[in-house]
Amino acid sequence: MAHLPFGSALFWPMMAAMSASEATSAFVHQMARMTAADIALRPEVPRPDWASRNRLTVELPTLLLRDFSVGDGSGPPTLICAPYALHGATVADFAPGHSLVEVLLAQGRTNLHVVEWRSATPQMRLFTIDTLLADLNVAVDEFGEPVDLIGLCQGGWMALLYAARFPSKVRRLVIAGAPIDVAAGDSGLSRLASQTPINMFAELLKVGDGRLLGQMMLDVWGPAPADEAGVRHELQIEGGKTTPLSPDEAALHQRFRDWYDWTVDLPGIYYLEVVQWLYKENRLAQGTFFALGHRIDLAEVKLPLLLLAGANDKLIAPEQVLSTANLVGTAPEDLETIVAPSSHLGLFMGRNSLTRVWPDIVAWLDRPEHASQGEASATSEGPAPDPVAAEPAPGPAAAEPAPGPAAAEPQAFPADA
Repeated sequence: MAHLPFGSALFWPMMAAMSASEATSAFVHQMARMTAADIALRPEVPRPDWASRNRLTVELPTLLLRDFSVGDGSGPPTLICAPYALHGATVADFAPGHSLVEVLLAQGRTNLHVVEWRSATPQMRLFTIDTLLADLNVAVDEFGEPVDLIGLCQGGWMALLYAARFPSKVRRLVIAGAPIDVAAGDSGLSRLASQTPINMFAELLKVGDGRLLGQMMLDVWGPAPADEAGVRHELQIEGGKTTPLSPDEAALHQRFRDWYDWTVDLPGIYYLEVVQWLYKENRLAQGTFFALGHRIDLAEVKLPLLLLAGANDKLIAPEQVLSTANLVGTAPEDLETIVAPSSHLGLFMGRNSLTRVWPDIVAWLDRPEHASQGEASATSEGPAPDPVAAEPAPGPAAAEPAPGPAAAEPQAFPADA
């Protein structure tokens, strides 16, 4: 395929004429032909502000731990594990009325903290999933007690991985819009990973000196919605196509577009591990994932678990989230699943999701523990050493997923009127 700029009048018609597999690979190949100069010519995008007051409490090579606690900060520590992907951690605290942090605080989760993953510098290019997991463990140890862990999007599989590796350090776990079992459903991300050779993804790292540049990946998803209806859809704001914007809503729309255009860069090795291990080989669901020297068996995850999926999520298929219920060892009475009428970003930023769904999630976090659960938490010290843990992580195996409890019937929220 000839080298054509993305803005060329010929580029997109050529893409449309190809099969889905050909178009995906061609697009990644086209991106790999870009140069650092191409990225540098783009105007600088300001870093999004946090909507809620917070203070920085821990700085580690891969992450910043932010404290949003209010009042006396009593109660179990709640830790939001933000995504480490295209956009930053402010997805959890986007704007007043569109902030998960704001809702959790209002619902009484006053001991509240957020993991913000650092945008990668060239010095971070060799960081791995294990590097991030080790720093997350240091951050959790700051609390001195088990945390209620909430994983959003790509932070969801990281939260599950952490809970499986350090079960005594997590009290309850919420996974929202996260790809856990990519074979269970079809989505944009899983198609991109399956249809593109890994060497193509590796080529992208040359532009960023061993990193995946977020501005480059933004070309895959396209710009933020330019029309009013598109922004209203993501933020779940009522209003027809002809409804004029108030000054406040116009400012909110601009804030969303500015937020969307700011991206984070990823360490190259971490990025390739995610593509190969999570998406191409589905290791987490297959039971062949190794983390900090241990094989991760999701059937050994027995802590209370809530799974949240978006019925209209085109990025992460609902089945890729909900099928986790069949992989873990959580008792049926401690397992909840919710399907919300939401897009992907709407799960974390949408007004309806935040006001109708997340208060129920907090109520689930706050419910009394079962006696058996308390005993399990007190005696669990982590997974037993695996005899093959000293060896490098193996390639994909044809192992069957470990048996787990049958999936609970998803709780479906009615579509908006």
